[in-house]
Amino acid sequence: MISGNTKLVGLLGQPVNHSLSPVMHNAAMKDMGLDWCYLAMPCEAKNLEVIAKTLLNLNCQGLNITIPHKQNIIKSCNNISPLAKRLGAVNTLIPNKEGGWDGMNTDVEGFLAPLKGKNWNQSKAIVLGCGGSARAVIAGLQNLNISQITVIARREYSLNNCLTYFKKNILESETNSTLLKGLLTTSKNIDRLVEEAELIINTTPVGMSSSNISNNHLSQLPLGEKIWNHLRPKTILYDLIYTPRPTAWLTLGKQHGCEIIDGLEMLIQQGAASLRLWSKNDKIPVDLMRLAAEKYLTT
Repeated sequence: MISGNTKLVGLLGQPVNHSLSPVMHNAAMKDMGLDWCYLAMPCEAKNLEVIAKTLLNLNCQGLNITIPHKQNIIKSCNNISPLAKRLGAVNTLIPNKEGGWDGMNTDVEGFLAPLKGKNWNQSKAIVLGCGGSARAVIAGLQNLNISQITVIARREYSLNNCLTYFKKNILESETNSTLLKGLLTTSKNIDRLVEEAELIINTTPVGMSSSNISNNHLSQLPLGEKIWNHLRPKTILYDLIYTPRPTAWLTLGKQHGCEIIDGLEMLIQQGAASLRLWSKNDKIPVDLMRLAAEKYLTT
């Protein structure tokens, strides 16, 4: 029950009405006995700095940051973690003793969680898209000792900027043998890469449930349908989207005998990592968070 002692945690982004974070966080915090309440709070870019400061002054215990604020929120942080600095993106704010925010990034941890337990050494991966989510994905793949990462994107300018940033701030930040390449969606070499890949990750919004997206099946598939005829059985398809479950792309992959992973587990694991940081408690009821999210999605 919310009382005069209840403390606030929450999410800043735009839009946030679709977010599952309140569902899974409030379930976890109740189980942990924390008198906290997690709210999803819409925030326009022009108001981001003042809202972050106001919430700090209101003794907010922590914040998650989502699209489109993961880069701009850095301006509101006193300190940022080495990983957040490498990625140029913050998704978690923690109040510090100096009266400011510390910026962290738990997206990489969340992305890697479903991929643990497999030897990825010398494997080849494809990353579809080159937006903000791709930064966490590429950093995570680097940690897996993937031998080759190919980023596929629509626009040459965006792709080149993306590769330059990644090579300078991520891949060259440590001794690493990962080969990072980029291709446009018009390239004729994509067929071969799909045949060779052990892991393909969709970081684009293609396939996400939306009233503004056509119901045409082909429009729900990144790169269209024909290219996926080159999929090999057992290739792992990882879609960062979790609505609908499964996406059209993952459904198609399953028909080809591929292993499929959606973005729900990444959301749960990055959220659990944030809650560990806020509560300073390693015992997070991750299974309960997953159950709450899955139940909400089926109602």
